[in-house]
Amino acid sequence: MSGFDKDWLKLREPADRGARSVSLLDTFTQYLSLRPQPRTIMDIGCGTGSTYRSLSPLVPGATWKLLDYEVALLDEAQRQIGAVESVEFHRQDLNHLDETLLDGVDIVTASALFDLCSAEFCDLFVEKLAARKIGLYAALNYDGKMEWTVPHPLDGQIVEDFNQHQRFDKGFGPALGPDASDHLSTLCRASGFSVKSAESPWRLGTDMAQLQTDFLEGLQRPVHEIGNTDDDVFKEWLDFRRLHTGVEGSVCIVGHTDILAVPHH
Repeated sequence: MSGFDKDWLKLREPADRGARSVSLLDTFTQYLSLRPQPRTIMDIGCGTGSTYRSLSPLVPGATWKLLDYEVALLDEAQRQIGAVESVEFHRQDLNHLDETLLDGVDIVTASALFDLCSAEFCDLFVEKLAARKIGLYAALNYDGKMEWTVPHPLDGQIVEDFNQHQRFDKGFGPALGPDASDHLSTLCRASGFSVKSAESPWRLGTDMAQLQTDFLEGLQRPVHEIGNTDDDVFKEWLDFRRLHTGVEGSVCIVGHTDILAVPHH
């Protein structure tokens, strides 16, 4: 239940790829290199296949299972990836996961997903992984940090409003939002995993002006629904931010955290 359209996912894919923690990617590939063949990766909330495109060159020969609830996104993923024998596509509501899909899986991957999930969802999902000794690489979880190199007095209020809205139900119960990384890390350690985490912030400069613009537009609904900021005041802030998206030296930084949890064998 991703709730995102393919154009937004295409726009953010380069930023996501560039933000991933290199050290965690190295540990991810090392972990899989030690696993017996065939190595199987299950990507949940796969969207149009961005995670597969980022990771598959690092783990050649691996088999992939790509899961998403949105038919349009799965169709787009199949179109972009093509008929690859080692890739399966599955329409799944993760709230009611067909657990036979976990058979033979070495590690589950997810990108920009767990901050949309509830504590209860995470608890139940990690319990399933722990029971089967399946690893988890959860990347690009929003951590509540958002700042601009060119400041505005309203920045703090906008971020606070957005973070409050991020805790609304996104299809998996009341979302953890900015608390997702801490909850997931603590949960995985308590469940017997070895856990590493690293920051993976977006740094959006003039080369990603369109992504900045669309990201700003996406703030309108959350801020309006929270209702702490007057519409005219927000419009003034938004106009200020739009003006600076193409200005050299003006950078939007959006914080994320990557988590790698591997079972003790």
